[in-house]
Amino acid sequence: MKKTVFCLMFIGAMHLVNAQKINLGKAAGVISNGAKALTFTNEDAVKLSKESVEWMDKNNKVAGPKDPYTIRLNKLFGKHKSQDGLNLNYKVYLVKDINAFACADGSVRVFSSLMDIMTDEELLAVIGHEIGHVKNQDTKDAMKSAYLKAAALDAASSASNTVATLNEGQIGKMANAFLDASHSKKQESEADVYSYNFMKANKYNVVGAYTAFKKLALLSEGGEAQTGFEKMFNSHPDSNKRAEAVKKRAEKDGLWKDPGTVSLPKTKLTK
Repeated sequence: MKKTVFCLMFIGAMHLVNAQKINLGKAAGVISNGAKALTFTNEDAVKLSKESVEWMDKNNKVAGPKDPYTIRLNKLFGKHKSQDGLNLNYKVYLVKDINAFACADGSVRVFSSLMDIMTDEELLAVIGHEIGHVKNQDTKDAMKSAYLKAAALDAASSASNTVATLNEGQIGKMANAFLDASHSKKQESEADVYSYNFMKANKYNVVGAYTAFKKLALLSEGGEAQTGFEKMFNSHPDSNKRAEAVKKRAEKDGLWKDPGTVSLPKTKLTK
């Protein structure tokens, strides 16, 4: 199967029991670094995103229409299928990783284990952040970077400036490149602002963005936060600082309400 996995990962993978791990395809070997001057358009990003999500949906367990995760997600985001000029579609992957991603074609995928630890307001903030990355075209940059790392192009195909089809092994290479990649502080900051403004414009509680970052900080700090989790890597090292930035914006707007001590839930929030 020749599909491409181009996704913008948000949080990083954490381990939780009783679920399937996200399927990223077969691991690939070392490849050449070709096509440095590749012309990569928005159309390429959208096309490859669509192919990637089709592959991911086929290779991971997707929550059905009557599943509590799907019902909850539709309740939260049903009215945001058209958002800021973007046509969005949402699904839940029943996997143990704590994550969410959005792609240039408007596909948003949320992992069930993320929904287990985030309140509705926190999920709105997290997915709002992902939508911000799509709106700001950060997805295009991330896709091109991962493509260049994964595409085994020879001199002729490199000179053609065209996007090549990836094989199954390259899919795994590219997926891992996404997991290892990080956005610039500027891109993350802009997506944070987008998420805050998304919450504010829709009259959601913006403090949800603050508590979401506080939970990510707990997950990365160890100790109590590691109960029930196996930390694999930490993709958001500045979660506490970003939470404080949300607090300052909310205070300035007169929207701040002290949530008290933020902790990880002892039971799943999706039932």
